[in-house]
Order: sequence, then C-alpha cells, then structure tokens
Amino acid sequence: MFTTHAFLSHEDRIAIEMEVRDFLPAAPLWLAVNEDDQALGFMLLSGAHMEALFIDPAHHGKGIGHALVNHALTLHECLTTDVNEQNAQAAAFYFRIGFKATGRSECDSQGRAYPLIHLKFQPQSKKD
Repeated sequence: MFTTHAFLSHEDRIAIEMEVRDFLPAAPLWLAVNEDDQALGFMLLSGAHMEALFIDPAHHGKGIGHALVNHALTLHECLTTDVNEQNAQAAAFYFRIGFKATGRSECDSQGRAYPLIHLKFQPQSKKD
C-alpha cells in the first residue's frame, strides 16, 4: 500500500498500519489470486461503497483492479468510492474506467489532512 501512498507521513503510515491490522482480518473482502493461490490484490466493499482497492504494484496494469471493480458492479450498480487526491495513479485509474468526481473532502475518514475525491461510477452511454 505504501508504494502507492508515498505522500503519507511516517507517523500516519504507522497509525494506518495498526488500523489495517485491526480491521482487515475480519473485513468482508474480495481477493484476487494467481494460479498458485498467491494474493495479487483485494477489494473491500461496504454495501455499494468500495472502501479499499489495493493491487500489488508488481501487478499494476494487468487488469486485476478493473476485474475487481467489474465484480463489484455486478453486485452494486451504483458503486461509489473515495481516492486520495495525492494518489494520482489511482485517481487516473478510476477516471479511466468510468468513475466521475462527485465531491471532495479536505481530510480522510480519520480526520487526517489527506484530501479525498469522492467518486461514483457512471457507465458510458452507448452510442447507436
């Protein structure tokens, strides 16, 4: 996670790592694995809101994130998520696959000074 979140301070990295250790083992998530059953990435859904999508950086650009989002869309047509404004690569990914910005917050959900862009999936209209 921290490869894609280099903007986080050292102290916030430690705090976030502790939060993840607390909630992740019991979190309902979807896991992407390879043929050897090794984890390549995961997605955490809370209803129709994607709380987390992380793909091993060694596997970026291989369609894993898109496949997980597509799966989420089969479960929830009106999918939403948030992305750290400083994570330009992730923001570009979401915009490329059809998410649109619906708002912005100055802080993350824990009140840290990491602005979030709020997103909602907007399917492309089909042209006849």
